[in-house]
Formats: sequence, C-alpha cells, structure tokens
Amino acid sequence: MAYQLLIPLTLIPTEETDPRRVEEVREQILTAGRWTLPIMVEKDALFVMDGHHRLAVALQLGLNVIPSVLLDYETVQVEAWRAGETITPEHIFDIVRRCCKFPIKTTRHIFKGELPACNVPLEELRRNPDLSKVSVPTPQGGMLPYPT
Repeated sequence: MAYQLLIPLTLIPTEETDPRRVEEVREQILTAGRWTLPIMVEKDALFVMDGHHRLAVALQLGLNVIPSVLLDYETVQVEAWRAGETITPEHIFDIVRRCCKFPIKTTRHIFKGELPACNVPLEELRRNPDLSKVSVPTPQGGMLPYPT
C-alpha cells in the first residue's frame, strides 16, 4: 500500500478539531520540515478517516498536495472512542451527506496491516505539484491521475 498525493481542498473532514492540538501538530510538522504521516481517506467519498488535525495544518500552511492513503470499510474497522456510543460506517456517510461533523474524538478507525510511512519535504508539498503524480476524484467515486 502506497500513499498518493491529494489536493487538501478535495478532502472532507468528518470531525471537529481542537485548535490547541492543531497548533501542536503544526509546530511538529514545521520543526521537522517534512510530512511524515499520510492522512487516511475513504477512497470513494474522500472523507478523512484519520488525520483531521494534519489536514487542518495542511490547509493553514497552504499546501497544494498532501500524502494520503485511500482505504475503505472492507479493510478498516470503525468504533466509537466513547463508552456506550456506537459508530458505524453508515453513521459517517450520513454525516458527510448532511455536511456536518462529529465532535472531536468520536470515531476511531482501526487499520489492518502496515500503513505506509512518508518523508516528504514541505517545500515539495507547497510548490505547484507535478500533476502527473496527483490523483483527483471521479464522479463515480474512483480516483484518476490529474488530467494534464
């Protein structure tokens, strides 16, 4: 499984973020000068499964692309962080359809197998991307290389 470069504005957050945590993550990324953990994204609807704070940082920094891994609920399990709460993929798809967000730390996605690491300098993510390496969503819910 490899990461792809996706345009941050195409990704849909499903949870609120904590501004203090966004600032902490921002400082970690800026100090490293590199993007080291891809954002996990549902492959058809393009909503964020894991990485809401990183997405917020990418948007703050004006990054043109970010490393992302496309996954689905055949390979990812979802549960609630809070005891007594039940979260299903259907709940998440419903939130996305309604253009709403869950409160922070509502969904917990459990990924099977090794997730890819990355080590991309921020300068590469800031500059105009090599569009041959960028994926874009299709109306049918798939991904295609960026049309050049």
